[in-house]
Amino acid sequence: MSLSMRNQIPGTVTAVTPGEVMATVKVRLIGGQDITAAITLEAVRELGIAEGSSVRTLVKSTEVSLATGPVEGLSIRNQIPGTITELTTGGAMASVKLEVVGGTLTAAITADAVADLGLFVGSSAVALIKSTEIALATD
Repeated sequence: MSLSMRNQIPGTVTAVTPGEVMATVKVRLIGGQDITAAITLEAVRELGIAEGSSVRTLVKSTEVSLATGPVEGLSIRNQIPGTITELTTGGAMASVKLEVVGGTLTAAITADAVADLGLFVGSSAVALIKSTEIALATD
């Protein structure tokens, strides 16, 4: 299946914590980073997700925020550091490609945010992704 989501990084499930309706799934990405996805318990069952499962993490570029460094005191647990390799700015929006260990993440952010943060090709940034915005796919 082909998808329009460019942010697809493979990993291995390290833990599944089920709740009544939702579950948190911890994934170790191929670059060694740990992230958490919050998906429905029904999806966990249907996809057969369990500890040791191979998955692809999927995130829309509009759901990736950027910071110039790690952020504390924030409920967003998924913080993946990297280096900006491409930056395309239009009148209102910008596309920022961040090279991370194990892959690339693309963020769609406002042109104002690029200017305010002083982002440029070669600068460091941290991708911030809420666990509820991460989808998982099995092969």
